[in-house]
Amino acid sequence: MQIEVVKQLIKAGLQDANVIVEGDGAHFMAIVVSPQFASKSRIQRQQLVYNVIRKQLDDGSLHAISLKTYTPQEWQAQGGEQWTN
Repeated sequence: MQIEVVKQLIKAGLQDANVIVEGDGAHFMAIVVSPQFASKSRIQRQQLVYNVIRKQLDDGSLHAISLKTYTPQEWQAQGGEQWTN
């Protein structure tokens, strides 16, 4: 699976999210920044993302992904760039 495909899958399911994806075609790391994560635990945030890519995980087209999830405020506090959708 291509990096851009993974990014578009996440963005399609979390339409207000900004997404950075890195990987080698089998293993990926994604940073997902979304206001939907406000007041959610780390596990709840990851579940939101996993639900979006569940089909690809289940059919094996997406083998492994590591997630880091932030609200826009948390992302900026980490020194991340500000995005506009």
